[in-house]
Amino acid sequence: MQYIITFFWSFLLVTMTNYVVSSVLGVNFNFMNGVIVSLVFSVLVLIIAAIIPNESTPDMEAEQH
Repeated sequence: MQYIITFFWSFLLVTMTNYVVSSVLGVNFNFMNGVIVSLVFSVLVLIIAAIIPNESTPDMEAEQH
């Protein structure tokens, strides 16, 4: 489920950004560019989430006890 939600939000945000930037620059909106960039962005976000440790810091452990 996390992969679907990540792709959905990246697709939505990248496509909106693509539309706004293409309108401001006065060029044609290319839907497939947004899809490709959102796929790449989703993969990068998921890789970063996998790299970041999920352990609590020593400060957090001291506060919990």
